[in-house]
Amino acid sequence: MKNIRMKLARVEKDLSQEQLAQLVGVSRQTIGLIELGKYNPSLSLCVAICKALSKTLNDLFWEE
Repeated sequence: MKNIRMKLARVEKDLSQEQLAQLVGVSRQTIGLIELGKYNPSLSLCVAICKALSKTLNDLFWEE
C-alpha cells in the first residue's frame, strides 16, 4: 500500500526525497520505496521520519 500521507507531509514541508533522506540518514531510494509501499521501514526509521516531518506515527504509518 502506497504511503500517500508520508509523501504529502514531505511536500508540505517543502522537502525533496533526497533532503528527507539526508535528515533521517538513509538513501533517497529508501524514501522513494517507502512512499511506494515497497519497503517496510524499521520502527526507529519511522520515528525519525515522523520527527523530521513534525508528524506522529499515527499520522503517517497507521492504516485505518
